[in-house]
Amino acid sequence: MKKNKPITSRRDFIKKSLVASSIVIVPRHVLGGTGYTAPSDQLNIASIGCGGKGHSDIINAHVGGRERVVALCDIDSFGKHGVNNTRTKFPDANFYNDFRQLLAEEKDLDAITVSTPDHTHAVIAMAAMERNVHLYVQKPLTHNIREARLLTETAREKKIVTQMGNHGASNPAQLQMQKWINAGEIGNVHTVKVWTNRPVWPQGIPMPKPDPENLPEGLDWDLWLGPAKATPYNSSMHPFNWRGWWEYGTGALGDMGCHLIDIPFRALGLKYPTAVECSIGSVYRQMWTAEHLPQGCPPSSFVSINFDATEINKTPLTLEWSDGGIRPAHPDLIPAKDFLGEPGNYNGVIMIGEDGIITTGVYGYNPRLYKKGERVVTYKQPNEIEAEHGHHRKWIDAIKAGFDSKEHKALTSSFDYAGPLTEAVLIGNIAIRSYLLRNQTENNYDYFGRRKLLWDGNAMKITNLEEANQFVGRAYREGWEL
Repeated sequence: MKKNKPITSRRDFIKKSLVASSIVIVPRHVLGGTGYTAPSDQLNIASIGCGGKGHSDIINAHVGGRERVVALCDIDSFGKHGVNNTRTKFPDANFYNDFRQLLAEEKDLDAITVSTPDHTHAVIAMAAMERNVHLYVQKPLTHNIREARLLTETAREKKIVTQMGNHGASNPAQLQMQKWINAGEIGNVHTVKVWTNRPVWPQGIPMPKPDPENLPEGLDWDLWLGPAKATPYNSSMHPFNWRGWWEYGTGALGDMGCHLIDIPFRALGLKYPTAVECSIGSVYRQMWTAEHLPQGCPPSSFVSINFDATEINKTPLTLEWSDGGIRPAHPDLIPAKDFLGEPGNYNGVIMIGEDGIITTGVYGYNPRLYKKGERVVTYKQPNEIEAEHGHHRKWIDAIKAGFDSKEHKALTSSFDYAGPLTEAVLIGNIAIRSYLLRNQTENNYDYFGRRKLLWDGNAMKITNLEEANQFVGRAYREGWEL
């Protein structure tokens, strides 16, 4: 296995590639008859992180055999979380543990799907863009706001066709909600309430102890860590429970925010937030002494994010996020018998306007329109003929059409959109992590970060608490810097 080598800095590789490239492939109908896919009309695609969600990502990008899967990559060679299934599905694809080796050796690579833990998204995506490889990256786009801004700018500069994996963005129900908003059905929106039942993984607990003696055969732990600090193997992290630890994951907000907050962010044309504040659930193992666990995400949180008026929504609004199973109160306009968001009230969005309410579940399912004195309007979801609303296939089609084509412009979550959305989501984590900042006093602790934080989106900076800005980016392990 090759040792870690420094990832080229953004400044260096932009200098090396002033002339950006985009792929244009001759359309299939020029090369053959109906139903014929010539080899020259196929993209060479690869999967980095091919277990878990990566399994379905590469299958969907394969488009029923229309494209060519040439390579697979995972730090766990024999992972029971889906790696084995993916390798069986694509037996002719070259397999790698190290994504850097894949990018170096696969000379004819057109596109990759990235379905790894949050903390590795940016380093993989930047390395791929250095190769002018088109990108599909799972949500959240990045681990932190600085990385999201960096990927957004770089994709635009290098003309990379991109898509983030919040597949609900391609749900036609989203278009229906947009039509309701544009038609003024509920007037200007002043309050948005978003909630989820996550975390459904261990969270709000002390960091589990490492157990290097249990390292499975075929798992490269150093590669799994990537830009995170070097620590011994911990079986509690892989393949899924990393989400609840700040070094690797982004908590409930990162997991579900890009699905749920996407709905009002898109429909209302929201931009950078202006302020954020929060409170979090506390765990008590001793009387009068809350656990202080800054390494991990809290068991529950409430986050309030402020946005300015937009061209679509003519009034400022407040977006309220809650997780840990805490849902908002039932608005009077919605009958008490009706569920909120989705059946069971597990996840949902409520947009409250001057003249009515729109509510929907995760991925944009079950949208309903409530207006005073009128019957509720329910959207009928069409029968789906493609997995995840064709989210992956549309990205593939856009690559073939080329950067800035109508197919590219029609993508629902290219980095131009997904980057700012991710920033709006992850600002909540800055507030949550700042909430636990403290200085010891003579008799107790001063939790000085428990305040409303003011955000300058253009400068990418908290303006009234300098200590909070440490969470805008992250510290990178030597050799993995961005």
